Amino acid sequence: MHIHILGICGTFMGGIAAIANAAGHTVTGCDANVYPPMSSQLEAQGIKLIEGYDAGQLSLAPDVFVIGNVVTRGNPLMEEILNRGLPYISGPQWLAENVLRGRWVLAVAGTHGKTTTTAMLAWMLEHAGLKPGFLIGGVPENFGVSARIGDAPFFVIEADEYDTAFFDKRSKFVHYSPRTAVLNNLEFDHADIFADLAAIETQFHHLVRTVPAAGLLVSNGADANLERVLTRGVWTPVEHFVSANGWSAGTQSADGRFEVGFKGKSQGEIQWNLLGVHNQSNALAAIAAARHAGVAPAVAIESLSDFENVKRRLELRGAVNGISVYDDFAHHPTAIATTLAGLRGKTSQLSHPTRIFAVLEPRSNTMKSGVFKDALAKSLADADHVFCYGAGLGWDPAAALAPLGAKAEVHQDLAQLVDAVVRSAKAGDHVLVMSNGGFGGIHDKLLHQLGARHG
Repeated sequence: MHIHILGICGTFMGGIAAIANAAGHTVTGCDANVYPPMSSQLEAQGIKLIEGYDAGQLSLAPDVFVIGNVVTRGNPLMEEILNRGLPYISGPQWLAENVLRGRWVLAVAGTHGKTTTTAMLAWMLEHAGLKPGFLIGGVPENFGVSARIGDAPFFVIEADEYDTAFFDKRSKFVHYSPRTAVLNNLEFDHADIFADLAAIETQFHHLVRTVPAAGLLVSNGADANLERVLTRGVWTPVEHFVSANGWSAGTQSADGRFEVGFKGKSQGEIQWNLLGVHNQSNALAAIAAARHAGVAPAVAIESLSDFENVKRRLELRGAVNGISVYDDFAHHPTAIATTLAGLRGKTSQLSHPTRIFAVLEPRSNTMKSGVFKDALAKSLADADHVFCYGAGLGWDPAAALAPLGAKAEVHQDLAQLVDAVVRSAKAGDHVLVMSNGGFGGIHDKLLHQLGARHG
């Protein structure tokens, strides 16, 4: 089969391209912006990429066009596909019909922690010798790639609640038909497609409805929103984590150790380098899901000692003259606060005084809309100083951050923001950059100028 993917350079659609290519299909694709690293990864696999969406691409004559959710009506290629009545399908549906059908799908859903938990789960199965396929919305360091077809029967997938395509407004995850489903947590997000929290809860219940009675739901017992979803009806056994009656974690010691329990009985001790209670919760969810697939908790726990996390999850991008620069994907107030708490936990164990500089780009559609502006200051309270990039917002970030007083500043110019951080930073400081985009290459700019100024 020859498939032509519209929107191929996104992480999800690029993952589909890699999996389809490995399965023996002919794959081509296009996107508005074709650039590394995704373009180079795909081209290395022999996948032809075209920049833009010109209608001339119809001459490729694929068997089907696979449509990413970045494509809208008015797209010239999509309009011609519709005019000529050519076959097209969404990315999630193509994946479900051509890759997931007949496999044991383990899907990880939730507002936060999906990528990390999916990566943990895939690594647990890999450590156990099961060689799973996976599709993850990031690059797990243990694998170095975001997707692979793997050996049947297991396939681990990050189950996104975002909509499927312009012609299918259901959440992506309703296509996956998981046998094992993880519900990590649930908050309001994606204000561009969901009117309120209740609308998201409805989509999560659609996912719950697809899990068979012979399957397993692994749900966060401390999340009232998820519990409300489950009260709508459950036809599948449920195991809770962050629960005294299910999976639980002890307090993490200074050297990264904590006990894992199930129904009050110890299952073993994890020792790792990850930070924060949120990652303990992610680990419990992954251990429970892996157990359902036949991986003993002791084996899953053992695997986490070698887990190397995911790129852009509190990733140290470099250190110059004692100043550390981190990159994190946080773009929701809860994720921002959680990431800061994790880094604060690390710095509090150091013998010398340290400061945390939070450098934030409110870039997601929900952030740009201003839905979370009133929660922003509180989420950043744990930082010693906040630098916010305010360009392109439809609301006043200075007013939103006013409760932080003099420790917050807003810049409309990226170069000025970088200069302000560099002038303020001293040896021992930790600069935490948070954005769900490239942020104009700010990490390299910071490291370069920190070296020049402080060298």
